[in-house]
Amino acid sequence: MAGFKRHILSGAAALSLIAGAAGAETIRWGGSQDVTSLDPYSYGSTFTLSFLNHVYEGLVRYNGDLEIEPALAESWEILSEDTWRFKLRQGVKFHNGAEFTAEDVLASLNRVSHESSPLRGNLPSYKSAEIVDDYTIDIKLTGAYPLLLNDLTNIFIFDATWLKENGAELPTDVTKGVEGYATFNANGTGPFIIDERVPESRTTMNVNPNWWDKPVHNITRIEFTPITSAATRVAAILSNEIDFIEGAPIQDLPRLKGSADVKVIEGNALRTVMFGFNRREKLEDGRDNPFNDLKLRQAVAHAIDLELIHKRVMRGASRNAGTLVAPQIPGYQAELDVPFEYNADLAKSLIKEAGAEGLKFNLSCSYESWVNEEELCSAAVSMLTRVGLQPTLDIGPRAVQSPKMSSGKSDMFIFGWANEPMLDSYSILVQAVHSRDGTAGVFNWGDWKYPEWDALIQKASVELDRDTRLGYQTEVLKQAREEMLFVPLHQQPMAWATSKRVDQILQQADNKPRHWLTVMAN
Repeated sequence: MAGFKRHILSGAAALSLIAGAAGAETIRWGGSQDVTSLDPYSYGSTFTLSFLNHVYEGLVRYNGDLEIEPALAESWEILSEDTWRFKLRQGVKFHNGAEFTAEDVLASLNRVSHESSPLRGNLPSYKSAEIVDDYTIDIKLTGAYPLLLNDLTNIFIFDATWLKENGAELPTDVTKGVEGYATFNANGTGPFIIDERVPESRTTMNVNPNWWDKPVHNITRIEFTPITSAATRVAAILSNEIDFIEGAPIQDLPRLKGSADVKVIEGNALRTVMFGFNRREKLEDGRDNPFNDLKLRQAVAHAIDLELIHKRVMRGASRNAGTLVAPQIPGYQAELDVPFEYNADLAKSLIKEAGAEGLKFNLSCSYESWVNEEELCSAAVSMLTRVGLQPTLDIGPRAVQSPKMSSGKSDMFIFGWANEPMLDSYSILVQAVHSRDGTAGVFNWGDWKYPEWDALIQKASVELDRDTRLGYQTEVLKQAREEMLFVPLHQQPMAWATSKRVDQILQQADNKPRHWLTVMAN
């Protein structure tokens, strides 16, 4: 995976030697947000999927270098352009002791692809699956599709019998308030086993002594506590109450770096943060939707001073963006990545041409989804107000705001996309840019419709030649910029902090902790 920077906090001894010599160790993790559910299919939250990857596993996974490698599948082959055969790993046990077989893969694929599954868009070309024998399964696609392995990295496998016995064969849905047994209980094959789950309070995991893989880590227990307050997270790491935070506030990095008891790891994340627009015919309050006028969307872009946000809100740690994907993501082109010029006079002129002077609307954000989100959204409201609009900041907990933004109750909303687990621009195109249609457009919160883009995205989905495929995707990114589908803001900064008890930890641009690769000091 060229272009990714690997950040490793290293100790004096070699990783393998430390892992072999160390004894029982607990890592205390202070999370910037809580896990939305123990059901990995309940919501497309990168944070939740990252957390649950300690418990559940897919047929394949990304290794420490962000390269795809075998996991629950030992190997695979393409039988035809629409059929892939997977040979499954034998001897794998679920946490409850049940044996892993092809029945579990079939049940999991049926569950995640169900019409009620929030994650069905993560398998856009999946058609069906057929068991060949206990350790062989064929996955059938709607046609040629080049990115199946990328998709499967975050399609976690359940125990089919466990699902049936607990009435959990259908997926849950956080945004619709649909809960079930899998919301609060888990049974995976991964390196750690859920011990206790108290939503909004704590989630603990113990090491899986029967994990099929050879452990690199020396952790015996993970104690996860959501600490949504940045100030409280900083205080906790400085006072040695916790050992790891994946959301170190950028405004506090100098203070953290000044402590002899804290180590800081920094990088740029893949995630692009942007503003999106409701594009339905009517707004939630019944008014004709003024955001369907391109001039108004352009005005919003020119009204937002990205450089000021970069310097003041993001403390110089973000990377201003002009397109929807980060430079490391296939499909990116530098000529598209030119931030929109801040020009208040032009914004006012465009607002006047659109007949939107004094327009009242809401901008929906949450407290905890993105770096310095509240400060970012407050700054945007001030900037939009200065050019003659009348925005109101609608802010609250993510659990409240996400359903509102996804269901059309927001006029304008904040949005972030890292193109995970696919690590390809096809991810945002098929899930957020494409019209809502079956597994496509699941995250098309504005409900926009561009049939010509859909056609290009569909061409990309079956094109096995990489250059041709990326050409289709780049063309959609170009047109999305011209149509001001979103207003790109930046790739957000990524900063972690650990106590001295953490000897080695891996940070990648996907910003996902992988504690099965973490080593605690002796």
